Amino acid sequence: MKSFNNLKIIGIDHGYGNMKTANHCFPTGITGYDAEPLFTKDMLVYDGRYYLVGEGHKEFLAEKHTDNEYYCLTLVAIAKELKAEGLTEADVVIAAGLPLTWTSGQKKAFADYLKQNETVVFTYQDIDYHIRIADVKIYPQGYSAVAPFASSLKGLCLLADIGNGTMNTLYLVNGRPQNGQMFTEKFGTYQCTLAIREGFMRQTRRELNDYIIDEVLRTGSADIPQEDLDIITRIAEEYVADIFRRLREHGYDENTMRLIVTGGGGCLIKHFSSLSSERVQFVADICAAAKGYEYIAEIKMKAEHKNGE
Repeated sequence: MKSFNNLKIIGIDHGYGNMKTANHCFPTGITGYDAEPLFTKDMLVYDGRYYLVGEGHKEFLAEKHTDNEYYCLTLVAIAKELKAEGLTEADVVIAAGLPLTWTSGQKKAFADYLKQNETVVFTYQDIDYHIRIADVKIYPQGYSAVAPFASSLKGLCLLADIGNGTMNTLYLVNGRPQNGQMFTEKFGTYQCTLAIREGFMRQTRRELNDYIIDEVLRTGSADIPQEDLDIITRIAEEYVADIFRRLREHGYDENTMRLIVTGGGGCLIKHFSSLSSERVQFVADICAAAKGYEYIAEIKMKAEHKNGE
């Protein structure tokens, strides 16, 4: 969270698998109840309903403003950042993002969705919050994660932002984004999870828990029989090979370009590809996009303030 002119700038990365702020990461799943549920440790109370955070799995939505769940998750994200600073009231500027090629078409709708209420009162983890949404700024996903160090990049780079639901690719020349060379595909880590789940069932006639799949994708291993690990590894390697096939279709050449990988899918390339690490740079910080949104918003707000003087 950043501060400017009594405003709190809070960057929020609305992922399909996890919500991220500059300092927090939590599952995107959320379930609403009309009556207070039995277990209330991670509960949001808003507009007369009760929401348990971390329950369920958020299905892929090409348009994130089509249901109320991302709005509730946004309130949780704001509460987590404010709590870390000992605040329960604030004037907030939300800095968020959308997949690269969707930003122009959905920017206004998503901003209107996030600022649907100027003043919001809610309770999270038994703490009451009163906030005013002063503004919402929407930026392209992917680039935000490298924006703080983009000026140091030299030559031709391909940025691959591999999230849970989508893969965004963007060409950079000396750190400057090329508007005509960016692509968004529904090809994230969750699609890899589905492929492993289905492939494992087909080969073993056994169901594989998603927790185990996630552990293997994140670390390359798990406490399971070697023959099971081999099946998961083979499918993951096939999936990563498909990632690089798609990158090459968009013009990627590993001999003349550097690849910058951000997003949770970077672990797939780390563990299941044979690409030379000399020409690959990983942005390991899972909160990098949210921090980048804050970085860009602060720069633009300071420039606007200076020009308005």
